[in-house]
Amino acid sequence: MKKTFQTIFTSTVILLGVFCTWSCTEKKFKVDGTIANAKDSILYFENVGLNGPKVLDSVKLDDKGKFAFSEKATKAPEFYRLRIAGQIINVSIDSTETVNVNAAYPTMSSMYEITGSENCSKIKELTLMQMNLQQQIQAISSNPNIKMETANDSLGKILSAYKYNVKMNYIFKEPMKAYAYFALFQTINVGNGSLLIFNPRTSADDVKVFAAVATSWDTYYPKAERGLNLHNIAIEGMKNVRIIEHNQQRMLEASRIHTSGIIDIALPDNQGAIRKLSDLKGKVVMLDFHVFATKESTQRIMMMRELYNKYQAQGFEIYQVSLDPDEHFWKTTTEALPWVNVHADPNTNPQVMTDYNVQNIPTYFLIDKNNVLQKRDVQIKDLDAEIKSLL
Repeated sequence: MKKTFQTIFTSTVILLGVFCTWSCTEKKFKVDGTIANAKDSILYFENVGLNGPKVLDSVKLDDKGKFAFSEKATKAPEFYRLRIAGQIINVSIDSTETVNVNAAYPTMSSMYEITGSENCSKIKELTLMQMNLQQQIQAISSNPNIKMETANDSLGKILSAYKYNVKMNYIFKEPMKAYAYFALFQTINVGNGSLLIFNPRTSADDVKVFAAVATSWDTYYPKAERGLNLHNIAIEGMKNVRIIEHNQQRMLEASRIHTSGIIDIALPDNQGAIRKLSDLKGKVVMLDFHVFATKESTQRIMMMRELYNKYQAQGFEIYQVSLDPDEHFWKTTTEALPWVNVHADPNTNPQVMTDYNVQNIPTYFLIDKNNVLQKRDVQIKDLDAEIKSLL
């Protein structure tokens, strides 16, 4: 009996030793530092996974603001963030490094120091660049002294320049790095929603950017979940782009243009009735692509009301295509509008935008009484004069 007890005791000690050896040698990373001016605030440490953020740990900061988080290292680069309320600092981890962050609340998202990781330093650069891009977009979009055509042109140039810089100096330069992956998913805010800066759903060039990072991750991090996800996005993007190109080719078919002069649109209005653009033959039509969830919407709708009230009795009509993602919001907003208003979800029904090569929102076209497309907004200097000439 005594011998049996001794055997059990010895085995337990051995198992404990093995467990201690395993736990003590487990590879971990560390994120530490100081967030000043945040006494009694809760600092969250979150994993930003493919399914969204997940809280891993948190701490209530004291007057010194010091913190330290440690987690198990992963085999491929992974993304995390420090968060107090809506203030966020993004970090990436690809080994057992120690990343040090120093900032002050409530400006920690834009004013922080980070050391210990090249990837994290690059992510900071990209974050600040994106913030600056958003400020430029907001300044142009909210300026009442800038005409819509000029604003759309300026926004397009700013966005193109930003994408070229990020592609050449961050993504294509080192596509295997975590910061290159991070750059793919940067967004800009438009109205109440956000849009990917690199959109593989509609752009062949952007698909190539995603594919470049996916291929590189295949080499450096075989079978990594994020790499497989990138491949799926790129493949799906290629399919979408082929559909878009096919639709554009159809748009150019001479027989189709000859038959109607326009590419017809048939979408439901806010009562559920299908309204066809071609049914308005005999009237001068403004075909308008609009998003009601933008700050500039109210002012623009007032301008359109003036046009409608001025020319409707003479045979003028507006066929407005709403691209709002929230259909219920659109229905509520358009209840009192007197013209034709239909809805198309840009994510599930992008063809209507493709057919008319809609690159910016808002965008409008003028169609004459014979259902022939005459001009788009960038070609029009005096809208009243153009409408009168077609009536």
